Amino acid sequence: MKYYTCKYCYKEFIPKRRGVQVFCSNSCRSKNHHQKITAKKKLLKTTTKNDAVVTVPEKSPPTDKGKIETMSLAGVGNSTAGNIIADTLQKAFTPLENRPATKGDLNILANKITKRYHPVNNLPHRSDGALPYFDLQTNEIVYSFYPKLT
Repeated sequence: MKYYTCKYCYKEFIPKRRGVQVFCSNSCRSKNHHQKITAKKKLLKTTTKNDAVVTVPEKSPPTDKGKIETMSLAGVGNSTAGNIIADTLQKAFTPLENRPATKGDLNILANKITKRYHPVNNLPHRSDGALPYFDLQTNEIVYSFYPKLT
């Protein structure tokens, strides 16, 4: 039985395919391949001219010529048109109660909150007809004949 020597780890092994098998395992074969690839990437080409050694770096990969790195008027127009269409569709298909609050909505809400008296709708009117209101400063129910207290 003849032993072979692995070309990556230099261990002796019994080949399963004589004359074809060079590595002891698939992992050694894979590691050898990756080692060759990285060595090629790091290697600089050397050429000789008139007994002088000149080192030339490898050619860089070709750049993508379809890539536009400048801003064009057409691109700005397309993005503006896309934004307008998207905003219009969003406003058309979003129900009113799901839309975001505006400054006007927040001002109306702030005016309602800062009022001192708030009407209480789930209490009955008093026998003389006065309406119930909740006083935010005293935290009490107050009855008044005026329809809107502030």
